[in-house]
Amino acid sequence: MIDDATGRHPAVQAIVRHFEYGHLRENLQPVSKLFHDLAAELVQLVPDDPELTAALRHLLEAKDAAVRAAVVASE
Repeated sequence: MIDDATGRHPAVQAIVRHFEYGHLRENLQPVSKLFHDLAAELVQLVPDDPELTAALRHLLEAKDAAVRAAVVASE
């Protein structure tokens, strides 16, 4: 869990939970971790704002696409 989201806007708290990666297969975790780490840094550096929420949402979409690509590559 991105601990830095404690006390943040509810929209930020809601989206950062989707950056967890421990539940993924071992070969997918490194791909997802890259996005988790960037999301954690953004939450640490950027104040609550609709643009932060938008940035996290787009980052989540990119993470999902990268993980899907890794799934296909591992088949």
